[in-house]
Amino acid sequence: MNVNLRAKGLAISAFCLAALFSVHFAVTPASAASAGAEPPAQPWSFNGWFGSFDRDGLRRGLQVYREVCAGCHGLKYIAFRNLIEMGLSEAEAKAIAAEYEVSDGPDEDGEMFDRAARLSDMFPAPFENEQSARSANNGALPPDLSLITKARANGPDYLHAILVGYEDEPPEHVTLADGMYYNGFFPGGQIAMPPPLFEELVEYEDGTEASVEQMSNDVVMFLHWAADPKLEDRKRLGIKSFLFLLVLTALFIASKRLVWARLH
Repeated sequence: MNVNLRAKGLAISAFCLAALFSVHFAVTPASAASAGAEPPAQPWSFNGWFGSFDRDGLRRGLQVYREVCAGCHGLKYIAFRNLIEMGLSEAEAKAIAAEYEVSDGPDEDGEMFDRAARLSDMFPAPFENEQSARSANNGALPPDLSLITKARANGPDYLHAILVGYEDEPPEHVTLADGMYYNGFFPGGQIAMPPPLFEELVEYEDGTEASVEQMSNDVVMFLHWAADPKLEDRKRLGIKSFLFLLVLTALFIASKRLVWARLH
């Protein structure tokens, strides 16, 4: 009797295991397709222990953000004074801030008023509220870009792949919905944002050729700085801490040998 029960139990376990494998292999391709293609890794200057931001790239990325992205996407966690930390002079940061208007008040009459932005102000949102943002973008809500590269693993690689990954024609098996564009790196392959970058879309102040690849690299670097402005400070502190611990360990080992040498 026990032998029969054990045999039945093994048969049921084998059946369940086979069912799980079949479900896994049936679902995995669909899940992979819906997740989008794996973005290729890029040689970012800020990668690695000693990585840092390219200051010229940050300036160009700021220019791309302001001239291309800022019309739809906000940067609500970045103040104009933070641009000085990025490498701009105080005069340059003030000049950029003065190009924006922010709401302030109330004044002596209890009324709100608009004024030129100051260094202490955050980058103003492109839309007054979510409803107006959706109305201007066919129902889609453009995300704020302050932390966009932290939104998923390998965020800079993913964002770069999205910016350069638009295709004029989708694959035969894909039917685009109205108002959608095909991008194989975006989950589901369909994205509401039109291709934002075109060759020579901006005229770089430093004379760099504004290819789609170059503009994508620059704006992604700027947005990663916006998401992690203390990255360089953190790496420097980490290296100093490692060297300190290394020296301290060497002193401990030397002290131990000195103490035990006397005992022997």
